[in-house]
Amino acid sequence: MKKKLMKSFRWSAAFLALIVLLVASGCGGSGNTDTLEAIKKRGKLVAGVKYDTKLFGLQDPATGNVEGFDIDIAKALAKKILGDETKVELKEVTSKTRIDMLKNGDIDIIIATMTITEERKQQVDFSDVYFEAGQSLLVKKGSPITGLESLNKDTKVLTVKGSTSAQNIREKAPDAVILEFENYQDAFTALKAGQGDALTTDNSILLGMQQQDPSFELVGGNFTDEPYGMAIKKGNPEFVKTVNELLKELKDSGEYNKLYEQWMGVKPE
Repeated sequence: MKKKLMKSFRWSAAFLALIVLLVASGCGGSGNTDTLEAIKKRGKLVAGVKYDTKLFGLQDPATGNVEGFDIDIAKALAKKILGDETKVELKEVTSKTRIDMLKNGDIDIIIATMTITEERKQQVDFSDVYFEAGQSLLVKKGSPITGLESLNKDTKVLTVKGSTSAQNIREKAPDAVILEFENYQDAFTALKAGQGDALTTDNSILLGMQQQDPSFELVGGNFTDEPYGMAIKKGNPEFVKTVNELLKELKDSGEYNKLYEQWMGVKPE
């Protein structure tokens, strides 16, 4: 009897130890570590940003520096969390790669002209809206294309893989030929080379392209609403709260308006 009790006890102890081990590994090894605490412990914020999007995140090939509205927001967030805006590492993302990089833990946050959508909310958590944009069309000056109504089966429209712009243009202009590129600079280069008739994405991004080459212009106005949010890995409510606090502080202090006007050339509406 005593042997049976001892054997039963040993099995129970072993089972309990296994459960504890599984719970511990589930909490610590599944990538669910609190992102905000990880940033503080690391002493650095890792932000996923665009390197190819003028006004928001564009790398200077001469210096290697990346500059833009999104970059300044990332620096402000680093200052809020760590007290120093230089404690930020910028990692390049594209519309296609950014969510996977966030989920894999390669970056702490996406600050990269990312539109808030219900579909994306299933994969990530978003901050409050930090920029209001709308989708439009960029064409060569003198082009017969004046808006969505001009797009037909003979029209080639360029856009970027993994973007809401690609989805929207297929819905809005189902007859047009849609060509997708890896990033915005590749798409714009293709447009300038005559590989397409129009390029579509958010008006704010197209405005940056127009500044690069004034021989192009935006036409047809905006045909969607594109509210940008910063994306955070699910399960990090304190980090989301901190980001939203930053946005409020920037707007209340007037710093947001200064950054907006600095990069966009106009005051926010």
